[in-house]
Amino acid sequence: MQIKTNNSSMRFDLQLISSWIAPESRVLDLGCGRGDLLYALQRDKQIQGVGIEADEGKAAFCISRGLSVLHENFNEDVLQYPAAHFDYCVLSQTLQQVYEPDKLILRLLEIGKRVIVSFPNFSHWQVRLQLLCTGVAPKNEHLPYEWYNTPNIRVITIRDFKRFVTAIDAVVTREIALSSSKNKRFGRVVQLLPHWRATYGLFLLEKAK
Repeated sequence: MQIKTNNSSMRFDLQLISSWIAPESRVLDLGCGRGDLLYALQRDKQIQGVGIEADEGKAAFCISRGLSVLHENFNEDVLQYPAAHFDYCVLSQTLQQVYEPDKLILRLLEIGKRVIVSFPNFSHWQVRLQLLCTGVAPKNEHLPYEWYNTPNIRVITIRDFKRFVTAIDAVVTREIALSSSKNKRFGRVVQLLPHWRATYGLFLLEKAK
């Protein structure tokens, strides 16, 4: 199923994330990269945004765009914000690089009313087939690194993540399995066999009531 979004210049999962965020919200974007999501949200939805980025060059670029971005490593620094300070905390394609994802997401559920997470689905059929046929660590357009230089420190599947959410006593209020094209700006929602056919999972989390 195709989804129409307002900004096709952004990565497809970021376009979907943007569509989930209400105007004039307070947003924290962890691992914000070059700030594409924050920039679009400020321009189109007048949000109040803060980004955290470990890469100094990317953080500097964000600041040059007029964004409020801190050059920090949230794997090492405690997020010092009061409870429910943000309407949304975003962790887009960064979860697989987090040292302690359970502690981080629990903290985000404290400081944010909602948490949006996207990540590569390591149970995609191409990944399974490549590992089965070649016996080496999978590498493709969505996982472009070799095993020895990848920033990913863990593998995650859509089914794994759903089990994880239940284990930390949170709830999924919205989810999309998606498949993006090679340039990652276009894609579609996967409804049939998402565990096999989706390249990414996208989830909106809240605390269990």
